[in-house]
Amino acid sequence: MNQIQGASTGGREPSQTMEDVQQRVKRFVMENFFVSDPSEIGDDTSLIATGMVDSTGMLEVVTFLESEFGVRVRDQEMVPDNLETIGRIAAFVERKRAAPSG
Repeated sequence: MNQIQGASTGGREPSQTMEDVQQRVKRFVMENFFVSDPSEIGDDTSLIATGMVDSTGMLEVVTFLESEFGVRVRDQEMVPDNLETIGRIAAFVERKRAAPSG
């Protein structure tokens, strides 16, 4: 698995926007999973339904989110509403970072 620059900072840069999170997650998916055409990955593209990320791959995504953005993903949060698309992942990360306990 490739490392993305900035992972050592825990991703807690105050100037990070949701768009920045989306770009970093998209780059991670493109670098670590088979994506035949990067233009196929939109913010609302289902990573699971398209076959880009399988259940094992989703665990890699969760590990990336935890190390890159300094959030803790609990078992009950590993649901499509939070992790199915780039847009949902970015919104989830934003909610987690805004929460007092992360």
